[in-house]
Amino acid sequence: MFKYFAVAGIIILILIMANHPIFGGTIKGKRLERIKKSPNYKDRVFQNLSLTPSLAEGFTMRQVLWEFITDKTENKKPKNLIPTHKTDLKNQSITDNFLVWMGHSSYYFQLSGKRFLVDPVFSGNASPIPGTTKAFAGTDIYSAEDFPEIDFLIISHDHYDHLDYKTIKELKPKIKTVICGLGVGAHFERWGFDENHIIELDWYDSRNLDNGFKITSTPARHFSGRLFKRNTTLWSSFVLETPSKKIFLGGDSGYDFHFKQIGEKFGPFDWAILENGQYNEKWKYIHTLPDEFGTVVNDLNAKNIFPVHSGKFALAQHAWNEPLEKVKQNSLGKNFRLCTPMIGEKMSLDDKSQTFSEWWK
Repeated sequence: MFKYFAVAGIIILILIMANHPIFGGTIKGKRLERIKKSPNYKDRVFQNLSLTPSLAEGFTMRQVLWEFITDKTENKKPKNLIPTHKTDLKNQSITDNFLVWMGHSSYYFQLSGKRFLVDPVFSGNASPIPGTTKAFAGTDIYSAEDFPEIDFLIISHDHYDHLDYKTIKELKPKIKTVICGLGVGAHFERWGFDENHIIELDWYDSRNLDNGFKITSTPARHFSGRLFKRNTTLWSSFVLETPSKKIFLGGDSGYDFHFKQIGEKFGPFDWAILENGQYNEKWKYIHTLPDEFGTVVNDLNAKNIFPVHSGKFALAQHAWNEPLEKVKQNSLGKNFRLCTPMIGEKMSLDDKSQTFSEWWK
């Protein structure tokens, strides 16, 4: 009898946990009806443009989990504090065009009088389980209190290292408009956001944001999910056109032909913000490998490159600073400018002469 009570207790606990707001909202009603009309939705889930297995051929999930449990990657987490420089965001002129990186894929930028924030994670960890996937010591230097009013919050997809419940709740009073992929708005509505302040886009949907500002959702090769089922919401990259610049916001993506298509349709780009980190041959279809980085830049026809998705969390089996070292090596002699600011450092979006130290060494 005790065995049955124990099983029932575990089931109840799982149900209670699954109902926690951290896991987000449920796709239903008019949102689900819109999703069903998407050409990227089939068999009750969103699909990549190309066949995209979670793991590359020859690998199993059991093998990957075991390697994570027994992982002894050298220098996976920094032994010393990572150098940072905290820019005072509230006291910057709105006429100043700049970007500040907060580590991993979180960054704030100003362009032509508008303020943008992308994939903010400031809670200290990138997991629904407290105390796991913790930020490197000294990297979590920004909080919601440090930000001015945000005109546009952009979310690439709903994984925990890009969409953080605690951070979003704390930022909520400052956010005017949320821009995200189809379905992701359900999370924001669950967290108290007005549906009229949420813009959900399918791939190649566009929205005029203001005079001279336009955003288009573009494909990425990745996946989504916050609990048990994957791919019920759409993962995206974005093309942002402003009165002065055209920027590609890459999100997470493995390499595929969509980069070339985006470059031909929207390029050249003044800036491309591309993932560079948490890669592995085992999951090469959903994250860009270092030796593919230059090809992505060429496909997009981008002039200035800012690499993200590193520097704050250890989500793969490589040294914490390997992504930056490799992207630096792979950019030598190329026809693009690589920009590698430290966390919190103010990076001008206008000054082509600005240089950056190899702070990760």
